[in-house]
Amino acid sequence: MGESEISAYVSHLATEKSVSASTQNQALSALLFLYRDVLGRELDLIEIARAKTPVHLPIILTRKEATGVLARLEGPSFLKASLMYGSGLCLLETCSLRVQEIDFARREITVRNGKGEKDRVTMLPRKLIEPIKDHLLRVQRLHAADLKKGAGFVELPYALRRK
Repeated sequence: MGESEISAYVSHLATEKSVSASTQNQALSALLFLYRDVLGRELDLIEIARAKTPVHLPIILTRKEATGVLARLEGPSFLKASLMYGSGLCLLETCSLRVQEIDFARREITVRNGKGEKDRVTMLPRKLIEPIKDHLLRVQRLHAADLKKGAGFVELPYALRRK
């Protein structure tokens, strides 16, 4: 194969086979390696541009839209959505948040094992302090009632049970 056949093949991958940009680039790199390092022949593939991964911009609600969504929620759903909006937590971080990771005095939330298994600290909005405290009080009462009934256990990740 020459330059024109390689160019046609890489284009075929994108147009006919609908492969991802990374697959197309990997195929091109493999062919360049084959010709350069195995066959000892340099290819002049200036006209072949490497495929670019498309950029997807996130959809961000305006303040008015976010306020409208939050106004329609109540209870734990409101609390979770408010934490996500006000503290920048993602859904999984919000659902796995533990009581000891909330510092009311400093108005901080410690996010454990976030992206890249790293910990980070984010702000706790002042407006959410009382709703969170009320929620924790309700959950504590519910847990006490469950314990009286012989239930009230929770599965703990990693070595938290021993701690």
